[in-house]
Amino acid sequence: MNVLVLGPQGSGKGTQAKRICAAHGIPHVSTGDMFRAAISEGTDLGRQVEPILASGELVPDELTVALIRERLSRDDASRGFVLDGFPRNLLQAEELDQMLEAIGRPLDTVLFFDLDDETATVRALGRAHEEGRTDDTPEVMARRLAIYHEQTEPVIERYIAAGTLHTLAADRGVDDVFAEIEDALRQVAR
Repeated sequence: MNVLVLGPQGSGKGTQAKRICAAHGIPHVSTGDMFRAAISEGTDLGRQVEPILASGELVPDELTVALIRERLSRDDASRGFVLDGFPRNLLQAEELDQMLEAIGRPLDTVLFFDLDDETATVRALGRAHEEGRTDDTPEVMARRLAIYHEQTEPVIERYIAAGTLHTLAADRGVDDVFAEIEDALRQVAR
């Protein structure tokens, strides 16, 4: 099962992606987690992306696409994956579709976590405090949401047109959202 999760920061994508992965035995492929790990490990990639993430901007497409391609080629992703944090713009969506087609791993469904900006900001800032994440500040969140509306919302329209998008009201409790996700995944598996 190849799943893509989309939505604004703070919408619960990561939380739900981890639950999907645990329930279905597939890896959570989170570009944000991979970039933060590279920063904490002091790798070349980490040094490249740290100032980009700190400013709230998007990591260049070529770095992100290469990272995703490498991650999806690992054995643990052979049965499926949950992709989180990518694509963030139409060019990335096109590159993702081409890459998945080339490796014979098309998306089965796209889960869109629909959430208003105010709630997304409150949640993201709460997460930043709980997890000690320095990349989630009010200024960075405002910038990320502006980029999300400008660049990522057209990606959502792309997947609506493709007929693969399932919209979830992300302002509900974690268990309620997950129950709807499981229903959507059962429909895809049929």
